[in-house]
Amino acid sequence: MSETPPGHDALDVIDPDEWNATADRSARERAERRRARDARRTPRPKRERAPRSHGRLADTRWGRVLVIAVGVLALGTVVGLLALWPSAPHHDRSQAFGGKTLGATVVAVADVRCPGPAAQRCRRLSVRLDDGPNRGRRTTLDLGPSNLVSRFSTGDHVRVQPVVAPPGSHGAAQFQFAGLDRRGTLLWLVLAFAVLVIVLTRWRGVLALLGFAASLLLVVRFLIPAILAGSPPLLVAVVGALAVMFITVGLTYGVSPQSAAAILGISGSLLFAGVAGTIAVHTAKLDGRSSDLAIYLQQSNSHLSLQGIVLAGLMLGALGVLADMAVTQASAVMALRRANPALSARALFSGAFAVGRDHLVATTHTLVLVYVGATLPLLLVLQSTGVSTTDALNAQDLAEPVVATLVGAMALLLSVPLTTALAAALVAHVPPDALADAGGGHHH
Repeated sequence: MSETPPGHDALDVIDPDEWNATADRSARERAERRRARDARRTPRPKRERAPRSHGRLADTRWGRVLVIAVGVLALGTVVGLLALWPSAPHHDRSQAFGGKTLGATVVAVADVRCPGPAAQRCRRLSVRLDDGPNRGRRTTLDLGPSNLVSRFSTGDHVRVQPVVAPPGSHGAAQFQFAGLDRRGTLLWLVLAFAVLVIVLTRWRGVLALLGFAASLLLVVRFLIPAILAGSPPLLVAVVGALAVMFITVGLTYGVSPQSAAAILGISGSLLFAGVAGTIAVHTAKLDGRSSDLAIYLQQSNSHLSLQGIVLAGLMLGALGVLADMAVTQASAVMALRRANPALSARALFSGAFAVGRDHLVATTHTLVLVYVGATLPLLLVLQSTGVSTTDALNAQDLAEPVVATLVGAMALLLSVPLTTALAAALVAHVPPDALADAGGGHHH
């Protein structure tokens, strides 16, 4: 066995394959102890401290501003609902629309000579009652001149109303025609709509349907009774629209930074619509007396403000498109911020506004067509009677939807830069990881 050269350890010169056979046990132990000492003396690399993550929007200063602003708005809405919530109505049931109706089935249709000297034909229906204590009984219904009433076929389902005959009268009709029974068709359409929404959008569609139902319930249980109880229609409409907005945005788009920013944008646009609508309605002197229903409403509730009802309808009509547009813009800002955290507020606004500009044109067009469709029968009457365009626009029946369309369109136009600027200013100061919960944005 060769000797170890001076200055070298046996571990460094002995071949590993011959170690177990030739190495001295003591040399091996010394080498192992030295390696252990060197390992203890070598400093371990320091672990870098991970940057603090803002997992929630409320952990940031600008995020707290957004949350507080939305919270104050929500609190004000709740206070308004409690203050304006109507008590139980105490009024007699009116017979303005004939009262309660019963179901019936048409068993025969005939055109008979109308009573009176005029030689014309009137339509008469033979029906079988399907509801009420007289179920199964047959009766006849005289509708009027055949060329002025609807067409009917055997098997059609209709609604009839009992007629209270004056004392001493004999041979008077006991029932009168109330209209076709359309409830089955409406029910099937609602079911088809619900199924289509759920199939295409899954759980988010279920939430949207719940928001839709809750919004309708709020309108029926709060807005309409509060106006009938004498509360200011515009104030009721503002509170009701804000409540509907919270329900719709919350259930449809969830609780997220973009929905919070959209809520503030919608609120600002609704405020503008209320102010602009008030000025326009008062300047054009639209008093709401433009239909037989409005006249009846005024006669049965003399304390109602028909002009306020016009403003309330204007606010509710603009709410739907405002919610869609505002959420879209807030989502666009959030998406740009998550895609490129280095973008400034100005760059976020520019990019998102470019997206909203195209959407804005289409949505404004949609709003105009909605009002045109609602007034189509009136437009046909005006055209067929040769009324000039200026005279037609001057008529209150047409001036009301025109004002509503223009004010709603202006509020819609304002909502795009307002919501985009608001979302960009807030999001630019919020770390991207605080926006991680905003993944369920609005998509088209």
